[in-house]
Amino acid sequence: MLTAVFLAALILITVHSQETEETITYTQCTDGYEWDPVRQRCKDIDECEIVPDACKGGMKCVNHYGGYLCLPRTAQIIVNEREEAAAESTSGRNNVIRRTPADPHRAPPNPTHQIQCAAGYEQSDHNVCQDIDECATGTHNCRADQVCVNLRGSFSCQCPPGYQKRGDQCVDIDECTLPPYCHHRCVNTPGSYYCQCNAGFQLASNNHTCVDINECDANNPCAQQCYNILGSFICQCNPGFELSSDRINCEDTDECRTSSYICQYQCVNEPGKFSCVCPEGYQVVGGRTCQDINECETTNECREDEICWNYHGGFRCYPRNPCQEPYVLTSENRCVCPVSNAICRELPYSVVYKYMSIRSDRTVPSDIFQIQATTIYPNTINTFRIKSGNENGEFYLRQTSAVSAMLVLVKSLSGPREHIVDLEMLTVNSLNYRTSSVLRLTIIVGPYAF
Repeated sequence: MLTAVFLAALILITVHSQETEETITYTQCTDGYEWDPVRQRCKDIDECEIVPDACKGGMKCVNHYGGYLCLPRTAQIIVNEREEAAAESTSGRNNVIRRTPADPHRAPPNPTHQIQCAAGYEQSDHNVCQDIDECATGTHNCRADQVCVNLRGSFSCQCPPGYQKRGDQCVDIDECTLPPYCHHRCVNTPGSYYCQCNAGFQLASNNHTCVDINECDANNPCAQQCYNILGSFICQCNPGFELSSDRINCEDTDECRTSSYICQYQCVNEPGKFSCVCPEGYQVVGGRTCQDINECETTNECREDEICWNYHGGFRCYPRNPCQEPYVLTSENRCVCPVSNAICRELPYSVVYKYMSIRSDRTVPSDIFQIQATTIYPNTINTFRIKSGNENGEFYLRQTSAVSAMLVLVKSLSGPREHIVDLEMLTVNSLNYRTSSVLRLTIIVGPYAF
């Protein structure tokens, strides 16, 4: 694209007076030139500097006298400097009246002579016309909601950033209605806007994008364990604790209240855990179960003439020789009344001592002990009965064969308690031979059901 070159027009008017001859020159710069008040002549305007995007399509802008050229970037330009100088010297502008002496040898005019400047200009200290900054002097007529912008010889009223002109007024631009500037939320403000993030996020350095806040690294709000998730966090507690209602703090879990079966005997709550304890005579097995301690093997306190009998929850010391007159000991726990002793004819021939232990509150009916003849005679009949120790009817003796019977617990027993029950076996034959033997059973009921 080639922009036409305009040459300056020069008008000369000569006026004669009586004393001197003065030349009054009216100059006006044509388009593409502007008046240079210092050099007192028209000078070319460089459109390539002041016109935005003067050339399109990859063309380069070349300034020329009174205009500019758009040429290919590979074009070579030759400038005639004499023509350029001549063009500038013949280009007049601005309604400036310059008085010059007719005689070139006359001294220059008095610098105090007033010059007349165009609107928007004023005389400077150097007797040249300079632009008036209406914005600085306050001589503009811009509204209070507008911004004054000084121009050469004039001024412009513009809206401040964030506002747009609507009629004569500047109205706020709602940036939040434009294509999304903010990642989460946009808040419009007079002349501007700012971005906000949802809970659990924070603005990135660009003030637009929202990034997750790792609360666990920042200030770890959890009392024990913290797990970061997108936009939030989750608190968890160590084993033995549970989250409180605020979902942050941890409270001790009272395992002993959650179940009455967690321990076989007694549960003791501790911070973050629990423990089971057992009563005296028992020890904890597997953390929860109580097992009887066999004191006869660990802390036998019986005398040498005694035997130690362990039961559930304790032990007892019994005489090694339990026989009472007229009985004599024939084996470890069997006493026999000698036939040579007349007293023995009315007494059971033998008394065998046995010991057993059962748990408290045992389920009934329950078979607990079997009695059986050790010697079997031909042509004899054996009968069994509870001779003593069943005054409250806790037991029942059921004959299971010709030579045996079963002791049955029919009433629940609570310990600690000791029962001595005499179980008698009566033997008779066809010749009216009659004899009996007794099994003295000591039943020790433990204090607990375990």
